[in-house]
Amino acid sequence: MAKTAEKKEKALVIVESPAKSKTIKKILGDSYQIEASFGHVRNLPTKDPSTENLGFDISNHFTPKFEVIPGKQAVVKKLNELAKKADKIYLASDPDREGEAIAWHVRQILNVPDDKIMRIVFNEITPKAVKHSVENPRAIDMDMVQAQQTRQILDKLVGYKLSPVLWKQIGNRNLSAGRVQSVALRMICEREEEIEAFVPQEYWSIHADMEKDGKIFEAELSKIKDKAVEKTIKNQEEAQKIVDYLQEPSREFEVVKVNKKTMKRKPTAPFITSTMQRAASSKLGFGVQKTMQVAQKLYEGIEIDGTPVGLITYMRTDSVRVSDDAQEMAKNFIVSNYGEKYYPESPNIYAKGKQNVQDAHEAIRPSYPERTPDSIKKYLDTDQYKLYKLIWDKFMSSQMANAEIANKSIEIKAGDYTLKAGTSKITFDGFLKLYNDADDEEKNSDAKIPDLEKGDKINCKKVNPKQHFTQPPPRYNEASLVKALEEYGIGRPSTYATIITVIQTRKYVEKKDKALHPTLLGRTVSKQLVAQFADIMDYKFTAGMETKLDKIAEKKAVWNDVLQEFYTPFIQEVNKALQNNERVKIESKIKCPNCGKPMVLRIGKNGSQFLGCSGFPDCKTMMSLNALSEQTDDEQSTEQEVCEEKCEKCNSPMVFKTGPYGKYMECTNENCKHRKPYRKSTNVKCPKCGEGTIVERKSKRGTVFYGCDRYPNCDFTLWNEPTGEKCPQCGALLVKKILKKGDVIACSNMKCNYKKELTGDGADES
Repeated sequence: MAKTAEKKEKALVIVESPAKSKTIKKILGDSYQIEASFGHVRNLPTKDPSTENLGFDISNHFTPKFEVIPGKQAVVKKLNELAKKADKIYLASDPDREGEAIAWHVRQILNVPDDKIMRIVFNEITPKAVKHSVENPRAIDMDMVQAQQTRQILDKLVGYKLSPVLWKQIGNRNLSAGRVQSVALRMICEREEEIEAFVPQEYWSIHADMEKDGKIFEAELSKIKDKAVEKTIKNQEEAQKIVDYLQEPSREFEVVKVNKKTMKRKPTAPFITSTMQRAASSKLGFGVQKTMQVAQKLYEGIEIDGTPVGLITYMRTDSVRVSDDAQEMAKNFIVSNYGEKYYPESPNIYAKGKQNVQDAHEAIRPSYPERTPDSIKKYLDTDQYKLYKLIWDKFMSSQMANAEIANKSIEIKAGDYTLKAGTSKITFDGFLKLYNDADDEEKNSDAKIPDLEKGDKINCKKVNPKQHFTQPPPRYNEASLVKALEEYGIGRPSTYATIITVIQTRKYVEKKDKALHPTLLGRTVSKQLVAQFADIMDYKFTAGMETKLDKIAEKKAVWNDVLQEFYTPFIQEVNKALQNNERVKIESKIKCPNCGKPMVLRIGKNGSQFLGCSGFPDCKTMMSLNALSEQTDDEQSTEQEVCEEKCEKCNSPMVFKTGPYGKYMECTNENCKHRKPYRKSTNVKCPKCGEGTIVERKSKRGTVFYGCDRYPNCDFTLWNEPTGEKCPQCGALLVKKILKKGDVIACSNMKCNYKKELTGDGADES
């Protein structure tokens, strides 16, 4: 009788995201079924009277009560059906605390024996890493789960207990507070206060055009009586005295020092989450959230020749560690493609650099160094290619040899004054062949300073004084805020993008030209929280809480003890604040154009914000928040500014006014009071009717276009702003077109190909 064929085991691998499924399936083969949990399957309930709707019982050591997330029942049912048929179940959520918690929650909803379930983690989705994890499964790390759970409970405690304080004192239930977001908001508000309090100080610098053997170079005054000059020349009078002295015909200039040295510049560590976010912001113009979204796709897998490939390692990390395998792959690639001189004598090893680093996985790097950005460019979209290239270049450069830079500087003496000139030249590019951290590239200038020796006499051709003013500290942008949060130890790699998104969504902060500006509401919220909750809003306290979370994960602290230690003083402060019945009035610096009283911030039921007169209900004047940015402290509202246009109904003068939807025009005739939206005029006469003027308009979707102000009597429209000039070829209006390759002036007639490419002050016709 033939032997029964040995039964083949069936395995189920549960991942967080369906995007990973294809990549992992290709690696593990048909004997493994890959299914996604689509993130968390359980969470703290939002409506549970027994726990004050917090989802955990404060009186019972903060014991949480989890429930299946609404809408996830179908996912839970499917996972259970598949789990019952499987011989082994691998929980393969992300390799961080959040991923560990997701694995634990999935385990809790599976109705199968414990011995069937295993936890696997991998830092990169490559055949070697995934197969190694399957061969070496482990148990769920409950210390990591409890650290994540503690963070979740902490954040809910702060949000649910602090927010009602804001509702009561500011009078709007759309407001919220957060353990980390409110501290980030404080940082932005305090920077704004620094900027407002800043008083510019005048100072001057002195530059001289020097000449030797027909070669002219620039030197700058660096010392007076051998003391460094650093913003010490305070006014034009002082500067002019120095200029007069140096320009005396008999004045001698002598070289007193010549320094020539070659310095080695070391590459910096490969990316961690925060440094990747900052580099993507400064070099690519990506926002923090966009960077993480693109990185997630690169990690989970991109289709290459029909096969999904995970291109980078896990992108949420604060470790600069690089595996031995990755170092060896980088070495082979560098030596093969650039030569042995581009690889250091021994591999570059980078220190952690700061405390509280979770060193569970590596720095962010390409999973396959041999997959150069250009070799896979056709499989990536533009953003994916840019970020992958940034990560690839950064990692490979971190493994390369030092760059060598020849520096040359000279000091020139003229009486009590010393001038200095310097230049540098890259003699060996090393890691700079791929990546330069500096914003300003080293200048490869061979002969900016002529060959000079100590004792040489040189000529001064001209002395140029330059006026400067000290500058206030810059506002935070997304990248610099991430850097500040990291330096203070506030938040973790997985939280930075969320923090920045929340404070903007809540309208506490708005982004203008990439800078983060606190709104009037945001500043008021921050002020109220700082005044009443000094500990919660303290940078060191918030960072210290992150350290305690790390200790829970490391078995050095008990999770509910940490919560109790926090909660006892916290709830006392909350109860004290709730006893304060004083309502905060958020006054702006703008005066009501009708009665002169301060305009105050008002928040509608749907969360919309606008300015309303503090004299309401006697005065019902309203304005758009745009008025705040349009007016300075010294300016008065232009609400009564007469516009050139006459009322089309009674021919009376019209005045500009601002309402909750922006600027508009109103007739001054009390019996008429006709209103119409303000249209920015181009001062170009309509070519169709010859009577109207072309103005800026907006479609229902908010798209800007240009049309005749006599609409609907005249329906002439353009998509681009007219210049007022006529096309020399066909006579149609010329318009401005903003293109990626540069702005052009082109004919509005689609059948005419006339255009002028703008280059500087002139234009090239084509």
